[in-house]
Amino acid sequence: MKVVAKIGSSSLTTVTGEIEHRAVAKICAEVAELNSLGHKTVVVTSAAVSAGLAPLGYNAANRPKEAEKLRAASAVGQIALMATYKGHLASNGLTAGQVLLAPTDMWYRNRYLKSRGTLQALLEAGVVPVINENDAVADDEIRFGDNDRLAALVAHLIDADRLVLLTDTAGVFTADPRHDENASLIEEVIEIDQHLERVVGGPGSSLGRGGMASKLAAAKIAAWSGVETTIAQSDRPNVLLDAVSGEPGVGTVFRAHKQRLPARKLWIAFALPASGRIIVDGGARRAIENERRSLLAAGIIKADGEFPADAAVEVFDERGNLFAKGLTRWDSQQIGAHAGSTSDVFPSDLPEEVIHRDDLVMLPS
Repeated sequence: MKVVAKIGSSSLTTVTGEIEHRAVAKICAEVAELNSLGHKTVVVTSAAVSAGLAPLGYNAANRPKEAEKLRAASAVGQIALMATYKGHLASNGLTAGQVLLAPTDMWYRNRYLKSRGTLQALLEAGVVPVINENDAVADDEIRFGDNDRLAALVAHLIDADRLVLLTDTAGVFTADPRHDENASLIEEVIEIDQHLERVVGGPGSSLGRGGMASKLAAAKIAAWSGVETTIAQSDRPNVLLDAVSGEPGVGTVFRAHKQRLPARKLWIAFALPASGRIIVDGGARRAIENERRSLLAAGIIKADGEFPADAAVEVFDERGNLFAKGLTRWDSQQIGAHAGSTSDVFPSDLPEEVIHRDDLVMLPS
């Protein structure tokens, strides 16, 4: 079985942002036990930025907002973080392999295949890949957004069987357990719906970008990759072993779907933030849904928001139902000027398709 285990900043660092060695040691020991049972494990880790704040004179309270300072903190913290993993994995007889990924490594086919090949070679050699986003050179406009989504995409990349998202809570609850003593753990989720998304919505900690909402989004990505996901508490004894073996009560388990979306469409559907909306008529929706056609200007009623070409946009029908998402080849002004037009009317330098079918994905209901 191939397992992706992601652990967040709040579980890996002290309140001052320093690396918590006991937490890394625990996770490495459990990875070693998984490997001894024949499982191949990939670790997706956060905390590089957090670990680099203190050496640069910052902490969680005065965390800088400037992107270049955060990138600098990542460059400093990444060394310490990977050295910590290397040491604790080595003490368990394992070799660590650092892999820093960027969104384009998932987006473009050739880079996707190279990333996949590298990870497969590491796993076949018995190495434990330790993955993080390449924050030191990350483009603020093109990034994973948080390591939960990165972990879900890595799970798709390597055809993982399980994704385990480790955090500082025991899983998903019916309400916020910090404020509602009657909140209870949800042990199994068959389908992620809007009600559940409203229940878990909220920001993450001051040390990381993620929160329970991002973990839910990651579980949704994984579900449509055919990967079962468990959200569980990182300091629970044997949490990885129990999650992989399906031990009841280990956390919240999200069941996988039989249908799988390809990597690029997973990225468009779940990882890219929408910059605007396009409203289409019934004929356009039927053509997209039933015939897998591209979206043409003739079927567009209007566009909401301002966005450039190549932006991710959500596609709604005229009743206000969201049913698709894609990368638009037209900007919002061009759509506004030529919505409802046929190709013999709008300028010849515009692409015929507003959203090409290869860049258009039906959103699972």
